[in-house]
Amino acid sequence: MKIHPPTTTQVQQAIWSNPASKLGKLSVISLGVLCMMQAQAQNNASIALSSSEPQSVTISGQRASMRKALELQEKADNIVSVISSDDIGALPDKNAAEALARLPGVSVQRDQGEGRYITVRGLGPDLNAITINGALIPSPEASRRAVALDVLPSGIIRTLEVIKTLRPDMDANSLGATVEVKALTGFDLPQQVMAMNAGISYDENIKKTSPNLGLLFADRLLDGRFGIALGLSAEKRKFGSDNLETGGAWSNGKLAGFELRDYLPVRERQAFALNLDWRPSGDSSYFMRSFLSKFSDDEVRDRLTVSNVSGGALSEGVPATARLERRLRQRKYTQEISSVLLGTEQLIQGWKFEANIAQSTASDDTPDALNDARFRGTANFNDISFTQTNLPKLNAPASAYDASKFALNALTFQTRFSDDKEQHGRLDLGKTFSFGEWDSKLKFGIKRSQRNKKNDTDQFAYSSNASAANYWGAGATSMSAFVNNNNNNELDYQLGRIGLALDPVALRARVANANRNAARSVTESTINDFSIDENIDAAYLQNGFHFDDMSLLIGTRLERTKFDAVGNKIVAGISTPTQSERSYSNWLPTLQGRYDLDAKTSLRAAWTNAVVRANFSQLAPGINLISNTEAQIGNPLLNAMKASNLDLGIERRLEDDGSVSAYLFHKDIKNFTYTTNLAGTPAWANYTSAISYANGDKAKVHGLELGYSQSLRQLPAPFNHLIFSANLSLSRSDATVGRFDKASNTYKTRSIQLPGQSDRVGNLMLGYEDGAISTRLALNYKSPYLLELGADILAADQERMVDTQKQIDFSIAYQLNRRYQIIFEANNLNNEIYYVYQGTKALNAQYEQYGRTYKASLKINF
Repeated sequence: MKIHPPTTTQVQQAIWSNPASKLGKLSVISLGVLCMMQAQAQNNASIALSSSEPQSVTISGQRASMRKALELQEKADNIVSVISSDDIGALPDKNAAEALARLPGVSVQRDQGEGRYITVRGLGPDLNAITINGALIPSPEASRRAVALDVLPSGIIRTLEVIKTLRPDMDANSLGATVEVKALTGFDLPQQVMAMNAGISYDENIKKTSPNLGLLFADRLLDGRFGIALGLSAEKRKFGSDNLETGGAWSNGKLAGFELRDYLPVRERQAFALNLDWRPSGDSSYFMRSFLSKFSDDEVRDRLTVSNVSGGALSEGVPATARLERRLRQRKYTQEISSVLLGTEQLIQGWKFEANIAQSTASDDTPDALNDARFRGTANFNDISFTQTNLPKLNAPASAYDASKFALNALTFQTRFSDDKEQHGRLDLGKTFSFGEWDSKLKFGIKRSQRNKKNDTDQFAYSSNASAANYWGAGATSMSAFVNNNNNNELDYQLGRIGLALDPVALRARVANANRNAARSVTESTINDFSIDENIDAAYLQNGFHFDDMSLLIGTRLERTKFDAVGNKIVAGISTPTQSERSYSNWLPTLQGRYDLDAKTSLRAAWTNAVVRANFSQLAPGINLISNTEAQIGNPLLNAMKASNLDLGIERRLEDDGSVSAYLFHKDIKNFTYTTNLAGTPAWANYTSAISYANGDKAKVHGLELGYSQSLRQLPAPFNHLIFSANLSLSRSDATVGRFDKASNTYKTRSIQLPGQSDRVGNLMLGYEDGAISTRLALNYKSPYLLELGADILAADQERMVDTQKQIDFSIAYQLNRRYQIIFEANNLNNEIYYVYQGTKALNAQYEQYGRTYKASLKINF
């Protein structure tokens, strides 16, 4: 009996053969997998191949990757979670962020349906550090420290390690975890590897296809002493999303306004990795690690807004008069991340000497963005109403969709460039000493890091005033001249109706001859400009003690930070430079231990300390005195956040590449940073709004991580080829925020949960692997979490919460022969949405849907 691999069309038909319910779709998938399992068992995993090739193919990627990950976790002196390359490749994960979301304690924050940032143990993206091949990766975004991991395609990554307890020889700049991204080297595999994959994806929402391509090469040359590994990856993805948001404009059940948004982004990713290793002898090695990633997002956003309602707000189902506006944003930003690390390891008379230097750069370039083109109704519209509070449906007359009823009101362009450079040099020296039945691993070293973050923004606003210097010039102002009338191009918006698509080309042409220099806005072009230098000198000492059944790691790290920042102060539209500098030191002791109860069971404990500096936009010394009663103030005097962490856990290896684990963790955080209003305090006594940043007194995070994974070989055939894994994280957080209350002339505080922290995060995975077939069905779950505080940080009913999220992904791979493998993947099978509410779940703040994505690929091993 010969197995014929299912075509992409057949798999899609199987998925949608029962459209009655999502559960029906999933049960059909499960049935299809079980049928293939039975057929594969009867076939005994043999495939008819040509005489020049082996007579059978065994695919053990999932099991092998589980085994490798467990071995890495078990050998580590600290607490880590690992994903190997087979794990990443076997799941429909477009990038590193989505792959990491499968690990205990890790959840992903999505943008336009794609994973971008991760939170670890309830701590947000800016509190985690990312390294590639040992070099710290700076952030391309102007205001943040967080690295958007969607710039790292999963196809060229060898391993991802989430390091939850830091060692003294590591940078102490993560309160949640340090994510170490490792690319393939020429010494990772025993023989030459050359592979290519090519695929095409289909977006259900806009019904368009997109290509992707990857290449990988690794080999050893010069009698096995020189290793080379090269990876290339390219992807273009066209997709769409439909969004409806109120921004929390609710008061007593009435709605002051809302927006209907249609997004059409095109995202492209290109990545290149080159690793070189020279090992002239067993005691000497030299290496280069390099990585380059380029990510672009070209987005057109059409929207219809409802505002200025008669009576102040809309009651559900009650018609009123309101202002309608059609608005357009069209921009393309490009983010680049590059990293080059040069190093050597030498073994000299028992001492291991390590040295490396590295430079990493991240940039974000947004040239000439059409930031906002606004067309306002020539008169307010009657009979405007809505129904449903969780997903407001706009009811409007036909005139609301007539382009001739709108006129150009505002036109704004923006150019922005941010640049983040980090370079370091480090020296490490270590030696193992034997004292009878136990060993001592002594290690110490120094590191010098220099980081510079810059942001430069220019904004241009054009006016309808013919006598103004920034006049947009003579020409059409009716929206009829700026819509795309080809084939009556109505926007494909599934949450209602917006109208005809606006044409960004026509809008750009409208001001092509206007005075660009006169249109420059001084305040918007300077208030967010800054340059920050952050230099860190570090030294550490650690010693690892290894007995028969016990290991201890004890040590400390000293980090001295020197900070220098330049910004702008704006008063009455006039900008003058401001500067701030300071320095401080942090001692960061560590004690970690492991005790083996038996050959398969170990206890772990760790007490560690970490320090994370505030975000760059918070530290920038910019001051904008908007009026005599309103101001925006940066705070370069913010203290760094410090955390003292306690971890306790037990792990047990199971038969058949399995494990079970449980970990308790607790974090005490000082100097938690948040946004506050300084109005009423001595320096801002006459102000009603003085928005700045402050350090909170304390914050706490504690929780429990549970994990289980195993190949179920003990089951009867064909179920003995099943693979199962599950993890669950339960956590709680508490942080104190406060502001001065002018009404009572007192300082008031309240407790909140940390932004981004879900009380429950979990993953379920059921896989099957036998012979030519490898398949997975995976569920990622996280409970509601705080997105951001409201304008009044003391008002709990103004908090914006992200609702529960559950996403189901499916993949199946079939090995045609030793060279060719076909893969089908389905992402977001259950069509999960992104929903944000304010105060109560019934009140919409944001609703966004993305649809499903399907991908078919061919992998070739040469």
